[in-house]
Amino acid sequence: MTKPSQVEKKRVNLALQGGGAHGAFTWGVLDRLFAEERLAIEAISGTSAGAMNAVVSADGMMKGGAAGAREALRNFWRSVSNIALASPLKRSWVDVLTGNWNLDHSAAYLFFDFMSRVASPYDVNPVNINPLRDFLVDTINFERVRCCTQMQLFVAATSVQTGRVRIFDRSELTADVVMASACLPLLFQAVSIEGQDYWDGGYSGNPPLYPLAYRCTAGDVIIVQINPLGCQETPTAAREILNRINEITFNSNLLNELRAIEFVGRLLDEGSLDPKRYKKMRIHTISAENGMGDLNASSKLNAEWDFLIHLFEIGRRVADKWLIENFDRIGHRSTLDLRSVIH
Repeated sequence: MTKPSQVEKKRVNLALQGGGAHGAFTWGVLDRLFAEERLAIEAISGTSAGAMNAVVSADGMMKGGAAGAREALRNFWRSVSNIALASPLKRSWVDVLTGNWNLDHSAAYLFFDFMSRVASPYDVNPVNINPLRDFLVDTINFERVRCCTQMQLFVAATSVQTGRVRIFDRSELTADVVMASACLPLLFQAVSIEGQDYWDGGYSGNPPLYPLAYRCTAGDVIIVQINPLGCQETPTAAREILNRINEITFNSNLLNELRAIEFVGRLLDEGSLDPKRYKKMRIHTISAENGMGDLNASSKLNAEWDFLIHLFEIGRRVADKWLIENFDRIGHRSTLDLRSVIH
């Protein structure tokens, strides 16, 4: 019997969405994918929490291969939880008793949510104190990340001045770049890089797909999707409306890229484009929608270890199920019906 290590691995690219603490779902997905001996990950593109998962994976990969990436991810999310122990953003005792992971009844969350509506981070934090940067520097060896040869990395941030996405490749990655990719403008001051100010990459690419199409050889992209594309009912509460607006905003550029991929693929099938110049992409998604439907935007700020482990386990379980059902299709056809998504 041929061992998995003796079989040629299927090469894929990963595209990781952002979503605060919900990035622990992606951690679970990555843990399962890195454990899969039949897969080789050529590149990862990421935004916000997706960017953090990407650089942590590369750092761990340099130290100990796939096993090192899995260990680095666990250590990173454990550190996130340890820092959050000092945060006032915690669930109310009612939510703890009822098993509700959202922070809607947290007095601190309600206060910060209100303040973000009436005062900018330039008002409440004029000296721009941001412990996130120190945390990233202490946790991630960016010099090692930039030297990672096992896989390519692409991190997205949005230019405040132009509104366009900027893709930072592996050689450019620093703590400031990751901070820029995760910079929500109502919470943090814009991050300046080379004289340009940047906000969260989710506004222009969540996650970006085109570098995976044009700068990589693998034809398969697995999108780890945290933000749902659709909703069952029209929201009526103010906070629910704002949450849905953010979901639509953060998914709009992804949908545009999927439309372009579907259009190019259709023209290639018709023989209208030169296959030497254009590549047909096979798109797959591992989605959090089915396992996290009861969570709202406030839970993205909940970094309790039990909650992160809960998300991790959902992500690993969903990824395992996806591999069982779809592994044979990798390299042959998309498992995401693009037409049903974009029309």
